[in-house]
Amino acid sequence: MSIKNIFDKFFYLEDIEEDQAPAQAQATPSKQVPKATPQEAYYQEAVQKQQTQVIQNRMKKERKVTQQRNEVIMQPNIQNSNNVVSLQAAASSKNSKLVLIEPRVYAEAQDIAEHLKQRRATVVNLQRIDRDQGKRIIDFLSGTVYALGGDIQRIGNDIFLCTPENVEVSGEISNLTFE
Repeated sequence: MSIKNIFDKFFYLEDIEEDQAPAQAQATPSKQVPKATPQEAYYQEAVQKQQTQVIQNRMKKERKVTQQRNEVIMQPNIQNSNNVVSLQAAASSKNSKLVLIEPRVYAEAQDIAEHLKQRRATVVNLQRIDRDQGKRIIDFLSGTVYALGGDIQRIGNDIFLCTPENVEVSGEISNLTFE
């Protein structure tokens, strides 16, 4: 027997079975499902509601778990915040300087302001300048420091410490006598 004959017989038998299947279905009487009593129908409906409720509760729990996992993934770990250093602070700590300046004319106030803009603390000694020009310089530096969010403090007779926002000054100098 060749392979072709085997396939021909196979398809032939299959075709015969398909042709006979509808005839057999018509020959066998259909079984009718008896109607459920009202109590059985109520019970089946209650079971279906309970199963639906169980499925809905499971889905809610799964959504909550998924949401909590996503929140954990989305939030950074901030437990060890002492170890966190901003890049600006790290970069500025390498270049942090304290500048000492003794201006002799009012025009040098802009140079002092440039140091503050570059986030450098500045000690300004006004002992070698005229008193009126010294007041004008302090007024100018006060505005500059305010605009930069820094601070200005008197640390001696005609000596001032100007600090930008990245410099914190702690402590006080006592027994200052001012004229």
